[in-house]
Amino acid sequence: MNTAHQQNTAHRQSTAHRQSTAPRQNTAHRQSTAPRQNTAHRPGRLAATLLATALAGAGLTVAVAPAAHAAASEAVVKLPISSYSALAVDSVHQRVFIADSNTDYYLNKGTIAVYDFQGGHLATLQTPAHVSGLALSADSGKLYAGLREQIQTYDTTTLEPAVVASTYTDTCGRDLAFSGGQLYFTTPYSQYVGTCATASTYLDGIVDGLHTRTGWNDYGKLQLEAGPGDRMLLGQPRNDKAANPFLTVYDTHDGALVRGAARRFADAAGNGALDLKDMAFSADGGKIAVADAGHGTRLLNTDDLSDAANAYPALPAGATASSVAFSGDGKYLARGAAATGSTPDLLLQPADPADTTAPLEFVFEGSLDGDRVAPRGMEWSADGSRLFTVTTNAAGGQFWLHIIQPPAVQYDTCFTGGLTHSPDQAVAGEPLALRGRLESDGPAPGTPLKVTATRTDPTGTHDLGAATVKADGTFTVLDEPDLVGDATYTVSFPGDLTHRPAEDITHTVTVAKAPTSIALTAPDEGSLGAGITITGTFTAQGKALPDRAVLKVVRTDRLGTGTLSSVTVAADGTFTVEDIPRTRRDVTYTVSWPGDDLHTPSTASATIRITH
Repeated sequence: MNTAHQQNTAHRQSTAHRQSTAPRQNTAHRQSTAPRQNTAHRPGRLAATLLATALAGAGLTVAVAPAAHAAASEAVVKLPISSYSALAVDSVHQRVFIADSNTDYYLNKGTIAVYDFQGGHLATLQTPAHVSGLALSADSGKLYAGLREQIQTYDTTTLEPAVVASTYTDTCGRDLAFSGGQLYFTTPYSQYVGTCATASTYLDGIVDGLHTRTGWNDYGKLQLEAGPGDRMLLGQPRNDKAANPFLTVYDTHDGALVRGAARRFADAAGNGALDLKDMAFSADGGKIAVADAGHGTRLLNTDDLSDAANAYPALPAGATASSVAFSGDGKYLARGAAATGSTPDLLLQPADPADTTAPLEFVFEGSLDGDRVAPRGMEWSADGSRLFTVTTNAAGGQFWLHIIQPPAVQYDTCFTGGLTHSPDQAVAGEPLALRGRLESDGPAPGTPLKVTATRTDPTGTHDLGAATVKADGTFTVLDEPDLVGDATYTVSFPGDLTHRPAEDITHTVTVAKAPTSIALTAPDEGSLGAGITITGTFTAQGKALPDRAVLKVVRTDRLGTGTLSSVTVAADGTFTVEDIPRTRRDVTYTVSWPGDDLHTPSTASATIRITH
């Protein structure tokens, strides 16, 4: 998002849903009468998925809301640009401005594409030289655009241009922010485009209509972000002249520029350096979210840039952070990423990291969507009714604008009918299935909901992961209890941005020891001289024994009872008992195993007639 968070403008709002090129959920969406060019409008396919850690927020009681509205929908616009530098959202006039940087050659002209909030194309503004950063004035009356040698404005109603001030030549592309009643912008100095990444870049401003140097400068394409309370961020992308980039906060009150907290992130060994892609203030200005390509999403305290007490969960495996945007009401955070395949490119979730409500996820994949969220490519309308997201293809030469209308309300969910288990008698070390049903109001989600489960036994509470809810609401949780005694299972649905949490459901199962058995094969008769041989098989269900079983052998004849040498069961469960009887008539051999903490004891006997 290459534009400032404006006062009374474009305050970001959030909500959520997941998008892909697969068939979308068949729900209603609002249509616009405004003309559209090269715009696809389609209902959104909900694909809420639970985070593996989303347990703590389960079981909350939520008041019943009014009748549910349609699920999220989306307009998708193929943008007439070949490069991207900035996005600005004017919520007063309901206009979206997107800049095509076009800095490859110094004589290139620039493009600013203008759309309404439904995706209708309003205008294409051609600038006299390449255009990079965009920023809106506090009242959204003016759009500032950073050109090669000047700062130009456009009236946001008439789109008429005017020159604000001439500037030092910019070869690489500027960044703009409007903060504290004043426009700030960066001016990289580089003779060649190929050296822009390490150019010496100055932080400048417009004072009384004149280009003014603030005295602050460093290497690389420095980024600006304005926020509430006359604050402004200056961030340094990683480059060959900045192995340990910085982030710093400025107070811009009354046109002053006073540097506050600053931080570099690498440790003494040089690990953990910032790889900045985007940054955003929270609605109250107390927190800063940073899209760090090497770390994910950092959450910092604004006053000293220390790590916040709670962190956001990691992005899905294979996703690299590219953009962040807080909603203006403080409820939600949008996290954009670069990912491939079915890995989400966009997550919309509660801004409070302690809230484990599952995010809604979008997958952008293919010629209808783009492949990933562009760096600094997200901005909210002030009322939170739309999220504007710029996506790009893997090559970075094509761009799309997604206008996402979130669901208006959440739908109720509840568990019905209790939990059942099978088999009826659970045993330690054997598979156990728990079955239940989750019912939800509203349209069927495009991707099945998931429930999470835990088992509590004498050693504590154990996470059993997530189970998919089928179309009819049923689900099955699989487990293999490993202790004898009572095990209490708790199944949760913590909710997502479209569904309210369900009250937890519990079920207690008594887990028994796993059975064992001994089978003997013995002759009917034997002799004193030749001796006898008994073969057998020992079988133990449940958890495998830590060592091979050792069996006790007892012989009983007319002279009394005595214990013979023990036998060890082979790896395949077989064993052999050999003996020379000491007297004629019936001799009984009893083979037994005493059992252990997880297995029952077992015994078997064979009687042989000794004839001579």
